[in-house]
Amino acid sequence: MLYDTQETPERVVLIGIDEDDGSDTNAFLDELEELIQTAGGVVIGRMIQRREGMHRAHYFGKGKLEELKAYADELGAESIVCDDELTASQIRNMSSILDLKVMDRTLVILDIFAARASSAEGKVQVELAQLKYKMSHLTGHGKELSRLGGGIGTRGPGEKKLETDRRRIADKISELNSQLKEIEKRREVLREKRIKNGIPIVALIGYTNAGKSTMMNTLTNAGVLAEDKLFATLDTTTRQIETESGSKYLFTDTVGFIQKLPHNLIKAFKATLEESKYADILLHIVDASNDMREVQMQTVYETLRELGCLDKPVITVFNKTDKDCELPFPTDKYAVKCIKASAKKNVGIDKLLSEVEEIVKSFKTPLKLLIPYANAGELSSIYGKCEIIVREDREDGTYLELYADEETENRFRKYTL
Repeated sequence: MLYDTQETPERVVLIGIDEDDGSDTNAFLDELEELIQTAGGVVIGRMIQRREGMHRAHYFGKGKLEELKAYADELGAESIVCDDELTASQIRNMSSILDLKVMDRTLVILDIFAARASSAEGKVQVELAQLKYKMSHLTGHGKELSRLGGGIGTRGPGEKKLETDRRRIADKISELNSQLKEIEKRREVLREKRIKNGIPIVALIGYTNAGKSTMMNTLTNAGVLAEDKLFATLDTTTRQIETESGSKYLFTDTVGFIQKLPHNLIKAFKATLEESKYADILLHIVDASNDMREVQMQTVYETLRELGCLDKPVITVFNKTDKDCELPFPTDKYAVKCIKASAKKNVGIDKLLSEVEEIVKSFKTPLKLLIPYANAGELSSIYGKCEIIVREDREDGTYLELYADEETENRFRKYTL
């Protein structure tokens, strides 16, 4: 006899506050529903209360909370997930009234990160963020979490961490911080080597599920996992490519952004996110087919501003144009260039690489060099670091027209014509 061992998806009701501030609460809940699906749950209903702000004690007003209880009971819900981050007392009070597990958006995102983290660095970063969240919510964990057992919000450090006291959690956080510092040192060494190589670095940034991994694969054949899911990949990948002109570039994929990205996650993933800070060019990948694309673009730029990365040249790539896209595309005041593309269909990629090369040229100085054959060994120091426009083998040496960075310009100044 065969038994179905597949887990039954957790049945969830979503809730949110409409503060009448121009934001689209239903759109936020749509995204939250995607997060729940990514975490393995199923959304069976949603409820929105229109009020000036969340109730300090139990998020919804008391009357609306009773209405939510009846609604959740009727649907057979197992959990309530709130679109905003809740305090410990709000979780405790709501769970007591609803007699259901209550979670917030932050906990769901942390749960997804825990499930998706595969590298040692990613696991440390996620566990640190989870423990900081649980430390701040420790007093709110009572009856509602004593019966968790499994489901969304329970992966990662696990229930045993909830049973420890603040001191033990603080000790674990201290230990993870030390591990993270060592990881950051190793990342810094690798970053310094890449910068020393003089190869331009291009960082792919963007909202989660905008198609960054697919774009990375199309540009570099990196073989990065690319799924139509939120936060399909968390680990940074760097690959080198060489264009037809002989120029070399390092492309780096970064973790996707999302609205209301938990602050502890931004802090934990700071070293990873800072790949953008040390890049020469940012490729902002936008899902052109998403109705919320303009809001998503704003979220990306707000996060970059927080990281201090908005001083870089930005090329905005409106990806997924093979799908139905509402026109016109949003204006991007931060971008030096906007390109329509489809990573999946390999459309617009040549144009994209051409724009990258043009920007890199603007960083460099055009030079004409004549390198004597006796010094031909120095040519290897030029190729890969410079874009060669013209090469001629003349009687007295190798003639080159190229674009050089400052270091190369100074080193080969004696050969300048």
